Amino acid sequence: MQPTSDLAVLGAGPAGVAAAWRAARKGASVEVVERAPVPGGAAGSFTVGGMRVDHGSHRLHGSIEPAILAELRALMGPDLQERRRNGRIRLGGRWIAFPLRTGDLLRHLPPAFAARAAADALTAPLRRPRHNTFEDVVRAGLGPTMWRRFYEPYARKIWGMAPSSLSGEQARRRITADSPLKMVARVIAGSSGPATFFYPRTGFGTITECLAEAAAGAGARFRYSTAVEGLRIRDDGVEVALDDGSVVPSRRVWSTLPLTLLARMTDPAPPRAVLDAAAALRFRAMVLVYLVLDLDRWTAYDAHYLPEPTTPVTRVSEPKNYRDGNDPAGRTVLCAEIPCDPGDDVWATSDHGLAAVVAEGLEAQGLPPPRPVNVVVRRLSHAYPVYTADYERHFGTLDAWATQQPRVLTFGRQGLFAHDNTHHAFAMAWAAADALQPDGGFDDRAWTAARERFAAHVVDD
Repeated sequence: MQPTSDLAVLGAGPAGVAAAWRAARKGASVEVVERAPVPGGAAGSFTVGGMRVDHGSHRLHGSIEPAILAELRALMGPDLQERRRNGRIRLGGRWIAFPLRTGDLLRHLPPAFAARAAADALTAPLRRPRHNTFEDVVRAGLGPTMWRRFYEPYARKIWGMAPSSLSGEQARRRITADSPLKMVARVIAGSSGPATFFYPRTGFGTITECLAEAAAGAGARFRYSTAVEGLRIRDDGVEVALDDGSVVPSRRVWSTLPLTLLARMTDPAPPRAVLDAAAALRFRAMVLVYLVLDLDRWTAYDAHYLPEPTTPVTRVSEPKNYRDGNDPAGRTVLCAEIPCDPGDDVWATSDHGLAAVVAEGLEAQGLPPPRPVNVVVRRLSHAYPVYTADYERHFGTLDAWATQQPRVLTFGRQGLFAHDNTHHAFAMAWAAADALQPDGGFDDRAWTAARERFAAHVVDD
């Protein structure tokens, strides 16, 4: 085969676009293939009711690596705003400020709950998880009270299964404050000053859009509205087969596609054990319900977290409150998130049926009853990886196969089956581009070291 590019990047989400930009800046010829008509993936933005909205609640956390943040700020200038967090959690029928703050907890936390949680904190040194399950890890770390009242119902809503059937790694990757001491430290930090995040004036997807524009300016070529159908690995490169019948021959492929999908489309086909492992891993889906309201603001809060089982909604956000932008007066949009599985009852419910479920659930939480003038629904089939109790064995088999493929690199949230924030995806992209050598080679040792760092990523709420 005769390669037409040094690097083919599959997927134009944050990881793929950032990697393409940095590789093109180093002089590599890059071609990016994206199924959607625009960049961004699940971190992209689009317009509803005349306003830019995101696929759920997104923000760039302050824990992003300073060097990466500096480059993003250089690209975006003042459009990347630093904002104060202003959310709430529903707990015990009361609203608690999020991030947690000492004064607010003293005023609003139910006294009986607080007393039991304090007793659990005192006995924390005596607790150890009996099994490597989500339930045992959280119960041992934060205590029975936090487990029963918050994490147990929330876990069931998010992943749709008994928490005792989830791996303990699910807790280690998703819960930043996993001990009473860390929880106290987090409360103190929230009380000592405002927690902030970074967010673009015109929606979170603007970050990826700016990166895509910069990548194109550096010479990267983008193919939108084009799906990858196959990957043929050859001795001298990789042929990427596309759904329009064309083929992109490239020296290397960097894939951010779901790792489970990549295994099923590769030629030569993986061994049966690898395909079985891919079939055993699954993702949780998400239905996003956007309610357009003829109000200037629904509430003053950017997001409401709903762990209790009285509604299937886990979080509702108001994009207008994430930014100082040019949003229209007298109108706002809510985004309600409902985890589900592709093909289940929630997934199949009509748009107006979902709007009714959301409105009923929000009103039951004591929130202002929404009266939407329009409803838009988006369905994401790969929202969260599900870490079942035996996922590590299946992922290990699949990942070992992927790392052995010459000229193919997998990264990003879906490429590594990881619970990660956008700043983690950027860290992966930066590391991949840094390992790309001037002669077209790749520093496998540096990438292996980066993978070890990625394993320590914990999701920022």
